Amino acid sequence: MAQLGHGGRPLRIAQVAPLYESVPPQLYGGTERVVAYLTEQLVSLGHDVTLFASGDSETHARLAPACPRALRLGGSGDPIPAHFAMFEEVYRRGAEFDLIHFHTDYLHFPVSHRESVGHVTTLHSRLDRVDRIPLYRMFEDEPVVSISDAQRAPLPSLAWQGTVYNGLPIDRYRFEPSPGTYLVFLGRLSREKGVDQAVEIAGRAGLSLKIAAKIGAADRAYVAEVVEPLLRQPHVEFLGEINDHEKQELLGGALALLFPIAWPEPFGMVMIEALACGTPVIAYRAGSVPELIDDGVTGAVCDDIDGALRGLASLSALTREACRSAFERRFTAERMARDYVDIYRRLDDARRDHPDREPVLHPGHEHSTG
Repeated sequence: MAQLGHGGRPLRIAQVAPLYESVPPQLYGGTERVVAYLTEQLVSLGHDVTLFASGDSETHARLAPACPRALRLGGSGDPIPAHFAMFEEVYRRGAEFDLIHFHTDYLHFPVSHRESVGHVTTLHSRLDRVDRIPLYRMFEDEPVVSISDAQRAPLPSLAWQGTVYNGLPIDRYRFEPSPGTYLVFLGRLSREKGVDQAVEIAGRAGLSLKIAAKIGAADRAYVAEVVEPLLRQPHVEFLGEINDHEKQELLGGALALLFPIAWPEPFGMVMIEALACGTPVIAYRAGSVPELIDDGVTGAVCDDIDGALRGLASLSALTREACRSAFERRFTAERMARDYVDIYRRLDDARRDHPDREPVLHPGHEHSTG
């Protein structure tokens, strides 16, 4: 077991995951994957961790199943009752924990706002939706963590405890020094992810494009109308959803990952998965992209198709070793877990100093190393 490092005694931590996917997810599922990596790393650091998640989750922590099976694969209707029941169980057991770490966005705020148990919430989704901004402002004193500095822009007045970049186990993906000649698009087939842009970029560059992506219920009309005709082009190969093993082969063998997003992406796990394989990233300048990709070193940060083509033309100036090095320095699960432990300890210490009230710290602009 790893040393606890700076900060002393082991902490009793509850990790509270969304129930849409298992932890880790069987296929697509960014938040649940981050929760899995964080939970396992906290256990390896010597902390006492309880994971509240779906019953088909797998973990070395203590699993507290909130429903028998992940809601998306289980064909559940309304997901809210299962989450509310989970929050009730979390707080019934609140005395067991030094800190509760929520990954369920705002759903638990009305409950956690009224409880004295130390807690923090990582916000994994975009914060610019006008229908949600009033709610977040209503709970401005809820301690929250961002996954990129850019994510905070719509709501700078929240009680931000820091920015912690997501991380992967250092051995999750292996470095591939000799790529193939194709480009890859990995993610969701939704309008904001820019798959149409990726198809055009690859076509104009004269390169083949492999697409591995989930099709969500909300995106089916867009896929039928816009994407399906694109998939019939001769340079495009559609693979559907893929698992981790397939992702290693796909990303590791790619010349570059295309990430031509058209929305304020809060993080973008696929970018650091590509870097872990040594694969550079050609991405549009939006959301977290300028924070995660070092233009001219680990890829190209561009504004349009022409910029992406220039980025592809300059790939020979980059090294895959630099991509892997950036991953190891900035985006490992161990770095992520240690950053969170720093936040946990700060909140726990403040609560112990003021046992009559739940402290809310406003430490200002803090972010993870790298």
